[in-house]
Amino acid sequence: MTTDHDSTGEVKLLSGGNPQIPKGDGEAPVQAYLAAMPDWKGEIGRHLDALVDVVVPDVRKAVRWNSPFYGVDGNGWFLSLHCFTKYVKVTWLNGAQLDPLPPVTSKDERVRYSNIAAVDEIDDDQFRDWIRQAAEAPGDELF
Repeated sequence: MTTDHDSTGEVKLLSGGNPQIPKGDGEAPVQAYLAAMPDWKGEIGRHLDALVDVVVPDVRKAVRWNSPFYGVDGNGWFLSLHCFTKYVKVTWLNGAQLDPLPPVTSKDERVRYSNIAAVDEIDDDQFRDWIRQAAEAPGDELF
């Protein structure tokens, strides 16, 4: 797997501190993305990745559009992460099917978001429940 590095050998960070990681399937590109997330954003990303791994042991992972995606074979993609300046956006690709609904609406009626600005904002019990629900519900076949 290759990554996009600047002249110092560091992964290039795009707008909002989002790592520029080439498209790839599997654990390696997702771990490269998580490792390149700056500061507190990386703590959030690694924490969420670990929650997904516990709840969905056979999770499918990929990086597309400089974001890690999580899915279930045969059931589509259910979750994605993306760094913004002041928060990490957790995209619930089938979020309208979750109960309770994740807090932030989307232009796409199927999608909901959680914007996390610190790891202690993550309610592990709620996120595990959302991850379980999202992995069981039909996801999105983005790619």
